[in-house]
Order: sequence, then structure tokens, then C-alpha cells
Amino acid sequence: MHAAKIVAVVLDGETGELQTFAMGGESAGAAGFCAGLPRPVRVAYEAGPTGYGLARELSKRDVACVVAAPSKIPRAAGDRVKTDRRDAEHLVRLLLAGKLHALRVPGDEEEALRDLVRAREAVRVDLMRARHRLSKLLLRHDIRFDDGTAWTQRHRDWLATVTLPWPAAQATPLDARGAIDALTHRREQLEREIIALLPTSPWQLQVGRLRCLRGVDTLTAVGLCAEIGDFERFARAEQLMSYVGLVPCENTTGQQRRLGSITKTGSGHARRLLVEAAWHYRTRPSVGRGLTDRQGDQPAEAIAVAWSAQQRLHRTWTRLEARAKRRTIIAVAAARELAGFCWAVTQIE
Repeated sequence: MHAAKIVAVVLDGETGELQTFAMGGESAGAAGFCAGLPRPVRVAYEAGPTGYGLARELSKRDVACVVAAPSKIPRAAGDRVKTDRRDAEHLVRLLLAGKLHALRVPGDEEEALRDLVRAREAVRVDLMRARHRLSKLLLRHDIRFDDGTAWTQRHRDWLATVTLPWPAAQATPLDARGAIDALTHRREQLEREIIALLPTSPWQLQVGRLRCLRGVDTLTAVGLCAEIGDFERFARAEQLMSYVGLVPCENTTGQQRRLGSITKTGSGHARRLLVEAAWHYRTRPSVGRGLTDRQGDQPAEAIAVAWSAQQRLHRTWTRLEARAKRRTIIAVAAARELAGFCWAVTQIE
């Protein structure tokens, strides 16, 4: 599938006959073509920038569709010829053999909320880069802020007093400050939109459960729901850990077992949120005022899981720090276990 063209290969399951068709990139036309094939019919296409529009159109026409995960499509190591026709033929043969790994297709409302959450994440990244550009510009001029934490109101007041000797040099930080102000306003506006839409969203229950965990407030919980979707599709906590790429890669042969760095598969956004939340478990288990307020209207089972998470993850920090592990590595290890507690807390009825 491309923006302007779709190449389809039809395989007759009984005779093995292959036919190739080319059509425009509109989802409605492709769905009508598939629905007109002799029943029963199954369809597969590779996930990409065209999204889930075709899958939804096929669902309306009662045609089974598999949106295949690109990273899990088997490919021969020596296959160096890649064309649209060959890719489509490869997909249809894998579909017939049942070798495709299907992605979960989110609903329209869920995808809209996910786009909003990802828009906020993109603005956050842009804001971080803009701040770095300004701070490094001032550092080149040997100008440093030594009166507290950066990007507080005191720091912003100090930036307004910074003067560089040349007009061209002075115009650059002024432009950077304007960009930072605009991005800050956009981020705050998006956050208000997310919080306002949350009470009527399909994630309301899951967000409430996740907020019982230490280090997981509203925006973190919404971000995890946006990237993971339905937690119940994972039968075990280990599957969720693997889905977000927090399990170590492994190369085991014979009697030798080798574990490497984490796989980093799946959503980098969800992985970052879990690692950031895991840093809160360095300190001793406690329930502050904010956490008490978040747990106020939640079931006792969710609160008990959250307390178990505090105790276990703090033990993980203490044990690994005693072994002189780097704190960044400890945070990743704690994030893997925190993903399991996120799964457990969302399973509570």
C-alpha cells in the first residue's frame, strides 16, 4: 500500500492460482474490490503510514482483515529483490499459512485520543530541543545560570536580563525564547485538552487504576493507555514487558546462555514513561498526599497492588545499588517490573 497506489495479489486457496491487480490508493475502492471476491475471503496488508482505514472499511463489509506487524514478517536472509508485487505475494502466502502476526486495530475514538497524546509528546520533544539550543548558545558565550534550577520562573526572569554584545548575537536568543514560549503554550493547551476529554474516553477506568501506582499520574497513565491500548489482550505480565521492549535480548546455544541489552521493541514513548516512573521507587515506600488523593476512589485491590509495587521495586533499587550497578540500568530493570504491576492493576474488575 502507498499513498497513491495499491498492488493486490489474490491467491486461490484451492487451486493455488495467483492474480495481480493494481488500483488507486483510496481505501473505499480497495475494500470494494476485496468484498467482491468469492467468499470466504481473507485480506492482509502490512502496517504503514496509511493507517487502519482499509481495515475499518473491510470490517464494515464483513471481510476478515489482518494488519501485519512489519517487524514480525518472516523474510529470507538472501532475498534482496523487493517489489510491490513480490511483497504482496509474500504476504498472501504467509496469510494462507497463518504465519502473520496481527496488530490490534484501535477504534476511531481511541485512535483520535492516541493522536492527541502523541501530538503532546512531539511538542515535549521539540520544547526540550529548543531549550537545549538556547542553553548551549549561552554556554558558548560563557554565560551560566547559577541561581537554582533551570527553566523555573527565576531562570526565565534571568534570561530576560541576558544581553549579548552584538545585535545579531542578541537576536538569536530572543528568537529561541520566543520559540520556547510558543511551545510551552502549545504543550499546556494539549495537556488541558487531554485532561478534559479523559472522563468520557474509553481509558477512564484504566487510567484510574494506573494512577494508583507511585510515579504514574494522569499524563503518564494516559500515555501508557495510548501506546498499549487494551491491557487485557496480554495473558501474562511478561508479554507486556516484552511488548514495550524492556526484556533483555538473548543468545542461547547449547549450555551457554547470553543475555544482552533490552530489545527496545514496541513503543519508545511507553518505554520512556515507564523508566521515568521507575525513578520514583528509589526512595523508601510511602504514601504522600498526592498519591492518597489519586487512590481515594479506587478499589482496595488496586491500592494493595500499588503498595506491593512500592515494596518490590524499592528492594530492586536497594539490591542493585548494593551491587554497584549504574542507576540508569537499575531504572530500566525497575521499569520492567513496573510494567508487570501496570498489567496487574488494570486486570482488577
